[in-house]
Amino acid sequence: MATTSLTPTYVSDDELVVPTVRMSYDEYQEWYDRGAGRRGEWVDGEVIPFMSTSTRHGQLVWFLIHLIGSYLEPRPIGEAFPPEIELRTRDGSARQPDLQVVLHEHADRIEEMRVRGAADLVVEIISPDSVTRDRRDKLAEYAAAGVPEYLIVDPRSGREAVDLYLLDAEGRYERTAVDIDGRLATRVLPGLWLDAAWLTAATLPPAGKLGTEMALSAG
Repeated sequence: MATTSLTPTYVSDDELVVPTVRMSYDEYQEWYDRGAGRRGEWVDGEVIPFMSTSTRHGQLVWFLIHLIGSYLEPRPIGEAFPPEIELRTRDGSARQPDLQVVLHEHADRIEEMRVRGAADLVVEIISPDSVTRDRRDKLAEYAAAGVPEYLIVDPRSGREAVDLYLLDAEGRYERTAVDIDGRLATRVLPGLWLDAAWLTAATLPPAGKLGTEMALSAG
């Protein structure tokens, strides 16, 4: 297995770059070793190791999993999967989204160890080492794979943002505008919305209560 230094470097004031490591997919699966706490993605023969995330990143992952999970309990139209589940949108790519949702009508895409093909909603939460990866590389990859909705959450101090991209008829992403209440609503999960103001709040709202209310209000 090829090895190299994994010392990250800054290419700008706000973006950290982690060196990649060339290896086969089988080697990647061995490297991943969940017991050792390793995480990363495998793309075109290279592993992109993930750096440690911030506590806010972890809080947001937990919040969104609970929000969407609570939405799906009274309205079971799909399955939500946490970061450990691999997404294979194409040969040569094994991504690890922070969250993905697959509707029941596409349940054939769910395998024992991964989702193969297009998830219906993919969520990525930006870290200092994932800015270009999330906003450029995955934006193009998920659009090409036919992922209907791609949500990018940026919790970095001074850059807080929530961007929801919807796939148009030509297979290109269009960024959705917020409504008059400052909310972003998905089409994949009717009635579910997000408020960018949550990102700067000292305390996140109660995800379970919110998710259930959104599901019930959708009918």
